[in-house]
Amino acid sequence: MSCSVAVSNSPVFSPSSSLFFSKKNSHPPSSSSPCSPSSFGFRLFNSPIGFSNSASASAPSSSPTTSLLKRKRPAKLDIPAMPSTFASPVTPSVARDFVEVEGQGFSVYCKRGRKEYMEDRYSAAVNLQGQSKQAFFGIFDGHGGAKAAEFAAHNLEKNILQEVTRRSHEEDDIEEAVKNGYLTTDSEFLKQDIRGGSCCVTALIRNGNLIVSNAGDCRAVICRGGTAEALTSDHRPSREDERDRIEALGGYVDLCHGVWRIQSSLAVSRGIGDRHLKQWVTAEPETKVIKIEPEHDLLILASDGLWDKVTNQEAVDIARSFCVESDRPQPLLACKKLADLSVLRGSRDDISVMLIKLDHYV
Repeated sequence: MSCSVAVSNSPVFSPSSSLFFSKKNSHPPSSSSPCSPSSFGFRLFNSPIGFSNSASASAPSSSPTTSLLKRKRPAKLDIPAMPSTFASPVTPSVARDFVEVEGQGFSVYCKRGRKEYMEDRYSAAVNLQGQSKQAFFGIFDGHGGAKAAEFAAHNLEKNILQEVTRRSHEEDDIEEAVKNGYLTTDSEFLKQDIRGGSCCVTALIRNGNLIVSNAGDCRAVICRGGTAEALTSDHRPSREDERDRIEALGGYVDLCHGVWRIQSSLAVSRGIGDRHLKQWVTAEPETKVIKIEPEHDLLILASDGLWDKVTNQEAVDIARSFCVESDRPQPLLACKKLADLSVLRGSRDDISVMLIKLDHYV
């Protein structure tokens, strides 16, 4: 995978790591980097004659016992190979205004909303199991903190692929494999006794098929010859079938300041985490499987920070203008334009937008 590095107050992606670091005023990251002195393995020792052999040679020697300072040879740098997986930041306490990454066949842009730190996360893995036409992508919208989104971004892909591999002889059972991957991730997160939850939308590309799943109000929209088609349906308490499910389990849904909520609390009805409402908030996703066809140009995965202000067709029109109808495709710029449009229309939420070029996987 390839990636671009932002240099102006933007989080920087290191190809040797799955972390992003905040870069302020062009200073290097706080942690040790391959260019920092500590990573070269040498030390400077205090000496009355200075730090260089040339300086000591020109100075008069006051004692025959004076020894020259010798600098150790720098240790050989161990530069790891480019990873196949991009993962979202794992230090939510660090404030980030935005994250931007361009990879093999995808681009993603995340913009912080009104909160002190970004709760959205994403993941992207290409060349899965050594196959260039196989990939996994996800957008994760955290609430009550970033821990659940962060956990899902780092574990959902692994859990889904384990289920898919285990059922490799049952290709028609891919939806069950994805469901078990979501439920396993939810169960593992709940064992950590951490508050918060996360909505998820994921896309697994395998054997020419697109398997899209969601739990919550993150959404996937595909472009079919210029026409937008939603592949997911938002899970909110206002949905009649979701309200019926919650009430059948003994919960209730009510309208609070114009927003339908579960137990007067949560405005989404499915997702990872949410321990205090787990009786009614399930992590079971809804999944759709389609064959990728030549007329499928783009797939857009985004959090509700975009979809609350931008329609499906508007998103597709803007994405196509930068990615399909342009002589010089600029998918990352398209992601930024979509986020900017949402902000212009009043969004104060985190906004995450990922564009996936499906022709790369046909």
